[in-house]
Amino acid sequence: MTSQGQAIADLWDQTFNKGDTAALGRLYADDGKVLPSGGSPVQGSQDIANFFADLQAKGFKDHKITVQDASEKGETLILTGLWQLTGPGEGGQAQSYGGNWVNVLERQGDGWRSLLHTWN
Repeated sequence: MTSQGQAIADLWDQTFNKGDTAALGRLYADDGKVLPSGGSPVQGSQDIANFFADLQAKGFKDHKITVQDASEKGETLILTGLWQLTGPGEGGQAQSYGGNWVNVLERQGDGWRSLLHTWN
């Protein structure tokens, strides 16, 4: 199950890293939620796409998720692990960021869509 979860996370990383935020938004359920660390919740695939487009416009890039655990319960998949990315730091220097990551997905049609995505 962890390998399937890593494949899902790798698709997310690839989509984010190539800058295709419209496709990134489609990886979320229509009522999906992103709960950014220290920020306000973002709901809905289009608003989520806009949220990540804004992050990229600020210079955040090179996102990488490492799935450490995956648990499937019926039509729900719970993934946990670590995330990292590079972004602007003090004085405009590139800085590495990272922490814990959780993604709750629901099987929809032939794939998985994120219902809840959060990190710290």
